[in-house]
Amino acid sequence: MLITMFSFVGLYDRTLGSLQHLLDKGAEFAKWQGQDPDSILDWRLVDDMHPLRFQAEVVISFSRQWTARAAGLPVPERVPDDLTLDGLRAAIATAQADLAALTPDQFAGRDDEPLTIQITDQMEPTLPTSQWLSVFATTNIYFHLSMAYAILRLKGVPIGKIDLFAGRL
Repeated sequence: MLITMFSFVGLYDRTLGSLQHLLDKGAEFAKWQGQDPDSILDWRLVDDMHPLRFQAEVVISFSRQWTARAAGLPVPERVPDDLTLDGLRAAIATAQADLAALTPDQFAGRDDEPLTIQITDQMEPTLPTSQWLSVFATTNIYFHLSMAYAILRLKGVPIGKIDLFAGRL
């Protein structure tokens, strides 16, 4: 199987499915504990790390934004930072619909297209579009999905490694 930039569309769709599964498991656990399911969104690994809400927002936003950049399309806005679980579920559905609308032709010939992105005030690298997508975006998406998983595990949600693949292999 040939790996192309369009291959990442399916990969990101699966990460969104896994994120949905993790959020559902966390909400179910919170309810079982007698807590408001939305309270899980403020859970953190440690005090100086971003909460579960942020981890979910990055997975959703990056899935939409980086595929749009790679396809040469307008970049969608980042997911708002104040969404409830229902809002995050809706954002996941929107992201999955956006991904489903992409076609291989939109990515064709764009692998080596230079793309400059401002990451911080001091960092504005130019890399081939395929490198941004396959290395930067994918690493970040999986990092934040893993952090969501770790936060839920820390709080006692009964999940295991297989739950990271709930969105399909």
